[in-house]
Amino acid sequence: MQVQHLNQPTETSPYCSQANHPLQGCQQVTSPSPSQSNSVSRMALPETSKYSQGSVLDGVNPDLASERQTASFSVEKLTVWLDGGVEHTRTRRAVVEAIECDPVFSRENQYFQSQNERYEAAVRKAVHLHKKMHEMGWTEDGPEFKYIYRAVSGDIAFLLHRIFKRSILMLGSDQQIAKWIPLATQYQIIGSYAQTELGHGTYLQGLETTAVFDMTTQEFILNTPKISAMKWWPGDMGRSATHTVVFAQLYIHGKCYGVHPFIVQIRSLQDHSLCPGITAGDIGPKMNFEHVDNGYLLLQNVRVPRENMLNKFCEVQPDGNYIRRGSPQINYFTMTTVRISLLADEVLTRLMKACTIAIRYSAVRRQSKLMPGEQEAKILDYQTQQEKLLPPLAAVYAFHSINNYLQELFDRGYREIQRNNFDTLPELHALSSGFKALVTQYCTSAVEICLRACGGHGYSMLSGLPSLYTNILASCIYEGENTILLLQTARFLVKCLKAVSTGQPVPPSVTYLAAVKPGKCPAKNKSDFLCSDIYTEAYQHMAARLIISTAAKLQDLTQSGVKKHDAWNLCTVQLAQAAKAHCHYITVKNFAETVEKLKTEAGIQKIMKHLCDLFALHGIFSNAGVFLHDGYISGPQMDMVTSSYLDLLAVIRKDAVPLVDAFDFTDKTLNSALGSYDGQVYQRLYEWAQKSPTNTQMNPAYKRYLKPLLHNRLSKL
Repeated sequence: MQVQHLNQPTETSPYCSQANHPLQGCQQVTSPSPSQSNSVSRMALPETSKYSQGSVLDGVNPDLASERQTASFSVEKLTVWLDGGVEHTRTRRAVVEAIECDPVFSRENQYFQSQNERYEAAVRKAVHLHKKMHEMGWTEDGPEFKYIYRAVSGDIAFLLHRIFKRSILMLGSDQQIAKWIPLATQYQIIGSYAQTELGHGTYLQGLETTAVFDMTTQEFILNTPKISAMKWWPGDMGRSATHTVVFAQLYIHGKCYGVHPFIVQIRSLQDHSLCPGITAGDIGPKMNFEHVDNGYLLLQNVRVPRENMLNKFCEVQPDGNYIRRGSPQINYFTMTTVRISLLADEVLTRLMKACTIAIRYSAVRRQSKLMPGEQEAKILDYQTQQEKLLPPLAAVYAFHSINNYLQELFDRGYREIQRNNFDTLPELHALSSGFKALVTQYCTSAVEICLRACGGHGYSMLSGLPSLYTNILASCIYEGENTILLLQTARFLVKCLKAVSTGQPVPPSVTYLAAVKPGKCPAKNKSDFLCSDIYTEAYQHMAARLIISTAAKLQDLTQSGVKKHDAWNLCTVQLAQAAKAHCHYITVKNFAETVEKLKTEAGIQKIMKHLCDLFALHGIFSNAGVFLHDGYISGPQMDMVTSSYLDLLAVIRKDAVPLVDAFDFTDKTLNSALGSYDGQVYQRLYEWAQKSPTNTQMNPAYKRYLKPLLHNRLSKL
């Protein structure tokens, strides 16, 4: 049975037979404001912004249409700013259009698939993507590549293949790159990345897999010495990969030289059978990612040639002589790059989607009455709903800015590493670790808030929110468990504080530790807390105080005779708190600086200033204790913060829907019955529910259980 929309669409996109998502354009629901019209015409973007998803004028829920009518800024202009320029927006939309018009990439009925169906579909899409890229002329170093996985937006295999290649590019010699990268690029081999073990994850120094150099055969012999050393969790390992980068403890003449990466073949290129000495398979069902064949790997006297140790920075010569070039931490550099790309490509995108779904739904869901005698109110009009959804929305924009900051830092650092200058590694490692922890933890909590803010319908898989939540939850664990990462950042901060105290230079992100001034917050009234200097200094003071006080406690413990490692353990809760405070401060400072640079974009700057203020004040409001602790902010000032924070909710609420529209997600990308551009929530929920196999199959329980139960009772009656 098909349910007809109350307002059945009469047009579809000129690009696809099925529509996708109008941002702003001539198929828009309501007339754009003059500023929007001027902006769009000035930029002369292709009309891909009209990719309608079966929604035209009268097909859009009036409650959602009215939200777009009064935007205080040009949505299109904000989209372009988020993308980094008109050309980027044009390229991204072209990639999305090409992907979504291809039926192989369809996500229809994905929520009803079994694990095997999802895995097979993910592999099919990955294989087809390789063909598609060739057909479209897209390359991995071309402008389109960064948008492909956002466009595919869902189950796709071989993501660890990208990390396999990145490891070789980062850690391999020119000869190794020349040998392996063409094979991997043409998918003549499929790679994985085997680092995590059953017994060890983030603590890489504790990995137990061994690689012993056999000088007589010029080979490394790799072994899994015990059950805890078995590689566990690598994606694409369970059923797909032919090769993997294995991290193992290197032994030469009985001496251990620490963890190093080795390229190991695990499956035959002829029939995909496991190679001699290899035991591998799938680790079983998980909370999500059922399309990914996360695997296990056991190695028994597996021999690889000496040339298979990635040796750009470390090399074992034929005579067994070990040569190191640069920092020993360079072998972990791949993980630094993965963490930075993870934030933009996966974590932030998922929060953007969750905010889009929850805010659009909250603009059409009506519940209870604000005023007696009036119709039921939009739930977005309730302050409590605004307080749930608008801080995560502000965080999206804050973390977007910090991602740009990290990417620039990484690019500079990588250029220096290419020149064999490793001075930037400590700061880069510390910031990538700390921000991975802060952003994933915040975004995971925020996605859960979005889900719960949608009530019962948010719990439905068809809302798209449960899969967003279970996917983003995993990000708190993989690529480094967050607590461990925060402590790595804390160790960097303590070292920098010590350097500052002795007058040594420190990296730019921690120079504020050399300029700590005692004092009180100078705010006199609540409007003062809308001054970025006021709240940025409050964050700086708070971060510096936590770092200094925790370092002092650490020093006091060691001076009193407590062993260093015991003293560290006794301070870890406060050390993690200090690391998080440092990253929070950098985020607020960076967001405020980003807003300041928008002076030439007055319309965007105003709403970005509101979002920056909200993000900063929400952090103070939610963590009042650390700001009140030493009296830097007083009780009355905290009341001012609360008042300004709550006032901002009502201001930003007016632009909430346009702010998520600016993310420019198509309906196919969102794959949500609650979050579609047209806001036809209830019709879409019912239509999608009809696709469930349980509604077309014979009830398996009726004949065996229900029928005897019902007939037995009827006979007694």
